[in-house]
Amino acid sequence: MWQLLQIELYKIFRRPRTYIAFGATAVLITLLQFGLKVDGQEYADFMLQSLGSFDVQGKLLNGYQVCYIILQLMLVHVPLLVTLISADMLSGEANLGTLRLVLSKPYSRTSVILSKFFATGIYTLLLLIWVAILALFVSMLVFGTNDLFLMKSEYIVLIKESDVFWRYCCAFGFAFVSLMTVASIGFFLSAFAENSIGPIVTTMSIIILFTVLGTLNIPMFDAINPYLFTTHMVTWKEFFDEKVTSNNEAIAGTIQDLPAIFHSLLVLFAYIVVMIGATIFVMNKKDILS
Repeated sequence: MWQLLQIELYKIFRRPRTYIAFGATAVLITLLQFGLKVDGQEYADFMLQSLGSFDVQGKLLNGYQVCYIILQLMLVHVPLLVTLISADMLSGEANLGTLRLVLSKPYSRTSVILSKFFATGIYTLLLLIWVAILALFVSMLVFGTNDLFLMKSEYIVLIKESDVFWRYCCAFGFAFVSLMTVASIGFFLSAFAENSIGPIVTTMSIIILFTVLGTLNIPMFDAINPYLFTTHMVTWKEFFDEKVTSNNEAIAGTIQDLPAIFHSLLVLFAYIVVMIGATIFVMNKKDILS
């Protein structure tokens, strides 16, 4: 398995398209940081204008705040970039005419498929680490750190500086599971095609469709929203909500709705297991003609 994994990683990182995601995220995050650095005060004033006389001590627009803004804006973009690789893993081999050769090696089809998926997971992890470095650590360096001020739909959250960093670590860990869910869907669709364009476009379309359905406030969609993976991908925000005492004082080091996080993780893992299991089933039954 390790030898297969090394081969698959070599295939991924020798292709120019692999680096599109790293370049695109670097450009996007840099532009957002530059914009907030130049016009950050206007953004901060806009956030506070609806609060009246509410007084926020310290530096409102700091590295933690900037990272939160970036993550919200990149919610759709990064999954789309992961699709470029995951939806190409099997269909790309078929298009090149090398899939039959790969599966004829003295390894089971299941081992080959799992090695391809694990290689996709390593690529996804590296991309997420890259995003974390740019969005969090560079923002901390450029903007400094302070308490994290968040405006929820019905209330305000103010998390102490010493209580923020571990929440981002958890949020990025949750994001990895979310991205692997997207990768598993692209990987599954890749098993049915002999050209990468179809699985890539289809996976992107599913992400966009599910995201739109999840944001529409239409009663007829309420029944299906809990089963859409995009609905659970945004649960990373729950790490930035604290429990409060009877006096409405925040309890440091707590998460308000931890069961919601575990529920979302369970749904996302279910997607991954079903998609990869289905991919293995299809590929083991499939006659490879190319």
